[in-house]
Amino acid sequence: MNSDNYFKNRRTIRQYNDEAIPSEKLYSMLAAATHAPTTGNMQLYSVVVTEDISMKQKLSPAHFNQPSVMSAAAVLTFCADFNRFIKWCEARNAQPGFDNFQAWMWAVEDTMIFAQQFVTIAEMNGFGTCYLGTTTYNAPQISEILELPRYVVPITTVTVGYPATEGVVSDRLPIDAIVHKEIYSDYDNRRIDDIFSEKEAREDSAKFISENGKETLAQVFTDVRYPKKDNEYFSKIYLEFIKGKGF
Repeated sequence: MNSDNYFKNRRTIRQYNDEAIPSEKLYSMLAAATHAPTTGNMQLYSVVVTEDISMKQKLSPAHFNQPSVMSAAAVLTFCADFNRFIKWCEARNAQPGFDNFQAWMWAVEDTMIFAQQFVTIAEMNGFGTCYLGTTTYNAPQISEILELPRYVVPITTVTVGYPATEGVVSDRLPIDAIVHKEIYSDYDNRRIDDIFSEKEAREDSAKFISENGKETLAQVFTDVRYPKKDNEYFSKIYLEFIKGKGF
């Protein structure tokens, strides 16, 4: 596979056929993903592999019943995990000091890098994947279902399987909108117009605006998809949950 083509044309897959992924193949891809960069070589993550249909049925409501949960060959819950490392320290007469925000960020970074490494490996092996952003919305329920102990917090979920559809290539902002040379170059209104003009002109953007009764695409994001009241509600739940896990 040409890597340039892969990255430019990668697609999120939300529908899968019913073929199982051989365990040795899934575990070999996860093993390869563990070679991703990690803070201090501590590997502050774990992943819970869910393949059993009854367990998927338990997890599905926590992900707002997104269809990919039930159709995927496997549902992978990637967790920030200091449980293992703290227990190792304590067993070796070392005093851990990892119940703080700095350590939490190490674990989150490790977990997301590991998850993305797996996604890239899986897709380059012909599998389809989909990130589920709902993991942080309903972390307490997911934690209870998966029996996650203290210092283990779900960060993201990835569904994986054999694609039943081709999916679509998502639009992206122009690279000039992302890259800042030497120092950060702030955005004035004219530059904002230039950067978002192509996204706003898309047919699917017009559809989103129309079906949600909004005036602009930005309003779809602020009023429908990610309204402030929902963000604040789920932020409070997640923060309290993280503290309850020991951080």
